[in-house]
Amino acid sequence: MTSSLPPVDRSIVLVGLMGVGKTTIGRRLAKRLRLDFVDSDSEIELACGCSVSEIFERFGEASFRDGERRVIARLVEGGPKVLATGGGAFMDPSTRALILDNCIAIWLDADPAVLAERVSRRDSRPLLKDKDPLAVLQSLAEIRNPLYAQAHIHVRSEPAPHDSAVEQIIAALTRWQQDQSRRDGTNPEKACR
Repeated sequence: MTSSLPPVDRSIVLVGLMGVGKTTIGRRLAKRLRLDFVDSDSEIELACGCSVSEIFERFGEASFRDGERRVIARLVEGGPKVLATGGGAFMDPSTRALILDNCIAIWLDADPAVLAERVSRRDSRPLLKDKDPLAVLQSLAEIRNPLYAQAHIHVRSEPAPHDSAVEQIIAALTRWQQDQSRRDGTNPEKACR
């Protein structure tokens, strides 16, 4: 276990492909950092009164992305929290800019084969409906990874217990904050209060 937790002065936003563990890891990370946890897909479902799959079916992906953009903008406001986003949220230029300017973005990354195995356990992913999960995830990784790489922090999500990923994130977050304070010439303890 990490001996001290980094001080957090803004929201931490988890980005990455579906199945990488943003929600599960995010909940554990929030608990460790003593922050609230919010899942953007759950908030969208709450606002619409139906599931993400139903939104895709009834209104299409463009309508879902518009709602996602508005919900994430609302969630970024307020005090620091851990926010898990849907896999496509960071692809929207305005959402990406909002996150990069106001939050600490963490890209959870994993091999598409690992993700395909994970997502095949459930059939609730609209982008995978009637498709080969591995082929879809490989294609999405090619398109999305260069944009995910703009995140402040990059952490690999390996086939290991979720607590291992949480520890990696906390260590990376501590290093990132130390680097930021060296660049800014500030004390990280004072800068994050």
